[in-house]
Amino acid sequence: MHNYPLRRLVLLTCLNFIYFALPSTALSGTHCVYPPELWCSDQTISRACNVEKQCLQWGRTVSDPQAVGLGLYYESLCPGCREFILDQLYPTWKKLGNDVINITLVPYGNAEEKFADKKWVFTCQHGVDECIGNLLETCTLNISKDFSSAFETIHCMESSAGDPYSLAQKCCSKFDVDYAKVSSCANSSMGNQLEHDMALKTNALKPPHKYTPWITLNGVHTEKIQNKAQSDLLSVICATYQGPPPPACQTSLSQQKRCPRE
Repeated sequence: MHNYPLRRLVLLTCLNFIYFALPSTALSGTHCVYPPELWCSDQTISRACNVEKQCLQWGRTVSDPQAVGLGLYYESLCPGCREFILDQLYPTWKKLGNDVINITLVPYGNAEEKFADKKWVFTCQHGVDECIGNLLETCTLNISKDFSSAFETIHCMESSAGDPYSLAQKCCSKFDVDYAKVSSCANSSMGNQLEHDMALKTNALKPPHKYTPWITLNGVHTEKIQNKAQSDLLSVICATYQGPPPPACQTSLSQQKRCPRE
């Protein structure tokens, strides 16, 4: 049986030792607004309080908080998918960044596939252009130098209607993504395999997806998560993130309607 009260007492004793053993100037000039019992709970806090070395010395594991995993299973011409990307996902990502939210985009959705003539043949809910859009966005994710440039490009493509190749060319050039490579990928066996991989990821969902957009939070999907994410994704990510609240989360909390105690 774990003796949690004893472990807590030992931890608090060590933290108090750290506090009183610090030189008088150790906390001067820092932005430490955290109580001692939190100093070694997170690397950001230990750095802010200038006790990172002491936490490590006393064997307290200090690690950066993990970003919240947000999975989006979607299709390129789905109106609801576009609305979620434009109104919720992209603005939340711009406010919080990759350190707080780790986005996985899976452009496949309600498509179907079959293997014929040594390649995968895709049939998409909103027609041929959607299949092309899915392929172009999948290849953009693969070709781009990092997720940020890929997501900026995909957001740009989802923001407008029109020929998917023309949109891809315009958006790739805007965010320094090599359109020639993206286009070549979309028309190659590599692109065909990459899109098949998106199909496998979608078909592996548990529970199986019933609609798009299909949203997972740290790998989990529930109707509660789905509904809240589609209406206020920022608050969902802020509530799930285990690190110190970034400024956007503090603003989000301060804007909640409350009746103050008088």
